[in-house]
Amino acid sequence: MKIIELDPHVADLIAAGEVVERPSSVIKELVENAIDAGASAVTAEIKNGGMSYMRVTDDGCGMARGDVRTAFLRHATSKLRDERGLEAIGTLGFRGEALAAIASVSRVEVLTRERGADEGTALTLEGGAPSGAEPAGCPEGTTVIVRDLFFNTPARLKFMKTDRAEGSAVTAAIISCALSRPSVSVKYIKDGREECHTPGDGRAESCVYTVFGREFAAGLTRCRSSYDGVEVTGFVSMPGAARGNRGHQYFFVNGRCVKSKTLQAALEQAYSNSLFSGRFPACVLYITLAANLVDVNVHPAKTEVRFLYEKSVFSAVRLAALAALDGGGAGAVPAVSARTRELAGAPPPAPTAASREGSRAQYPPPQESAGVGEPERVYIATQADARDAARRSPAPRDRDVRLEWPGEAPGAPAQMQCMPQAADYRVIGEALDTYIVAEYKSSLWLIDKHAAHERVNFDAMKAEGYAAMPQALITPLIFRYGARDVQLLLENAGALEALGFEAESFGEDTLAIRALPSDMDVGDARAALEEICEQLRAGGMDEDARRDAVLRTLACKSAIKAGRRHDALELEALAKRVFSGEVRYCPHGRPVAVELTQSSLEKQFLRK
Repeated sequence: MKIIELDPHVADLIAAGEVVERPSSVIKELVENAIDAGASAVTAEIKNGGMSYMRVTDDGCGMARGDVRTAFLRHATSKLRDERGLEAIGTLGFRGEALAAIASVSRVEVLTRERGADEGTALTLEGGAPSGAEPAGCPEGTTVIVRDLFFNTPARLKFMKTDRAEGSAVTAAIISCALSRPSVSVKYIKDGREECHTPGDGRAESCVYTVFGREFAAGLTRCRSSYDGVEVTGFVSMPGAARGNRGHQYFFVNGRCVKSKTLQAALEQAYSNSLFSGRFPACVLYITLAANLVDVNVHPAKTEVRFLYEKSVFSAVRLAALAALDGGGAGAVPAVSARTRELAGAPPPAPTAASREGSRAQYPPPQESAGVGEPERVYIATQADARDAARRSPAPRDRDVRLEWPGEAPGAPAQMQCMPQAADYRVIGEALDTYIVAEYKSSLWLIDKHAAHERVNFDAMKAEGYAAMPQALITPLIFRYGARDVQLLLENAGALEALGFEAESFGEDTLAIRALPSDMDVGDARAALEEICEQLRAGGMDEDARRDAVLRTLACKSAIKAGRRHDALELEALAKRVFSGEVRYCPHGRPVAVELTQSSLEKQFLRK
């Protein structure tokens, strides 16, 4: 076998494949370069999904004439000087591969003018080969035009999707870039039509509102946490605004949009007691930590990161989401409430300047919105406080609560838009032996008594502290899960034992259960273990999440059942908990009540 050294041009084409997968890759790299250049405004334009034409213009620092050609050489960069720079990368681009990779598989035109320079510079490249840099008149900043992507690599070209699909991928890349820097105004033009234009006012809520619109923004609530040197800010969706997939989960680590199973699992574990299976929270979360504690040099596209202290980041994100859910309706600035601390047995921290700082997500933007009073806020002072506070997150019970239920995704059941306070409702009776019927102003409310009681039981178990008491089985339960899941459960056998389960291998893909929690019926064991296994597959579970999985099963089985009649006092007691705001969702995330407005009923009777 003869070994040869590849021609440099062929090597460039191979390297380009790692960075430039499709037009969206080009747009991402060019916009990130513009942000790194200190731009306050960036305009991105594409035609035909980006395959025939892409242009990115910025008002950043620009380039000197002597640097323009150098910028398109492999591993040429202004953002890194030596190996020490890799230990704390603070820019979006740093590898020096992007421009060289783009130029090697397209026709590129560059216009740039350094700030303060009398004139600019023009440069053209075809397949990576540059022409001479020439003087040109242009504004300060840089414009890069990319035409005919993959014109010289037909093998790559045939794998491109339709213009519509490629255009959608570019749109997604623009959204990520815009959200990553709310202080930069990003304009996006697609086939001659302006798709979005963020204000660049530095306010993340303005950016979210502009990019996604009123309905999506209305379903978000602000969140914030600080844990072990990791700061988390941003927005998470209320349970009623959950989505059918993870497409609206955006994570930014030190300003870089990333994909991370750790962050995804942390977010979703916070919702494990609030969302129904198959529904996913949306988020726009900004995670900030020391640059030397995160490795961004994992993948050529720079979309994956590795954390030095993964558990700290996991806890910070989970805590932020838990605090947001504990805080109530959209627009609140949540932290761990005083009631949650009381239930967790954690002492209140000393007040800090941060705890007195006022901030609230406003949707729509300020000129259209009305102010709302902020709830009481308590901030996390120590790791111990954070762990205790995250252990339980029932709804606050020490004050009146008005619940807001954001608009539901298409196809989901209609939910309450605003729950009445306890004094404003009247219980009428019971329907179909399943629903409590109540009247409030011009609406009827139907409360699922089983779902509501299930939540009451769940919160009570968490507040009292659940101590597992195993019950030995005369005949072990044999469950066949699959080799991977069995191995996963066995690796966590100690954690299962702490919950009252005793499990051992019964073959490569089979598990034998020899003991169960004393309060659990034999018929419920499989469902509880499957839920635990599902979350372990998603990225792991801490002790609290595993305990909650068991408590959800126990709470469901001990709740009052549909199909049975109950006396008026029982119905009144349950309705009071719902209308006071103590009960909002069942532990699995199902709504506990729906509204029938007077106007909708009148339409049914043709009265309108």
